[in-house]
Amino acid sequence: MRKPERRRKLVTDINIVPFTDVLLVLLVIFMVTTPLIVQGRIQVKLPRSSAQADAQLSPLTLTLTAAGAEFLGDQQVSQQDLPALLGAALKARDDKTVIIRADRSVTHGQVVELMDLSRRCGAEKLAIATEAQP
Repeated sequence: MRKPERRRKLVTDINIVPFTDVLLVLLVIFMVTTPLIVQGRIQVKLPRSSAQADAQLSPLTLTLTAAGAEFLGDQQVSQQDLPALLGAALKARDDKTVIIRADRSVTHGQVVELMDLSRRCGAEKLAIATEAQP
């Protein structure tokens, strides 16, 4: 005697497991590469120095480009807004160190103005970023 044939139901659901795997791999790739992209975004030719800098966790940086643009961290700010933003950033931090990254073509007077502004906003320590000599 013959068994009755069972009809198999068609699977109409979409299997999202491979899709989830691909998304997780892409997330890891972006998490690893994003800090590298952010660090090199602002182009500044730093002066050279043979002294080695101390490693710090996340210093507050002021950047002055050759074109005269000013950045607080990675955010471009105007000269009028810089004192308020810098003061607020320093109040929120335990470490009151400011690192000034100025292009080597920037005049000494502009760097001194940034140093003076940093002191008035509450910076306790100032540092100037340099490139290591080859």
